Amino acid sequence: MYSKIFTMVVISTAELRNNMKKYFDTAATETVVIQRGKKETFVLKRQDSFQEIPEDFFRAITGKEVMAGVEKGLREMIKRKDKQKAVV
Repeated sequence: MYSKIFTMVVISTAELRNNMKKYFDTAATETVVIQRGKKETFVLKRQDSFQEIPEDFFRAITGKEVMAGVEKGLREMIKRKDKQKAVV
């Protein structure tokens, strides 16, 4: 079974406002996701190439969210390691 790989760019509304031409050009070949605050998300894509949004899109997270999760996980690992050292 083959699946199509979707590429997307995630930007803020300010980034879109400052570089609108760039992101309209980008939307011709890939999906541009505009994040407005924490709860609103919009998709910019050229109409003639628009396809149904892949199911995985709604589970996607930004690079900042990934890094926040990694940092949180590392802090928890360090705390557990420190507790183990205190017991020994």
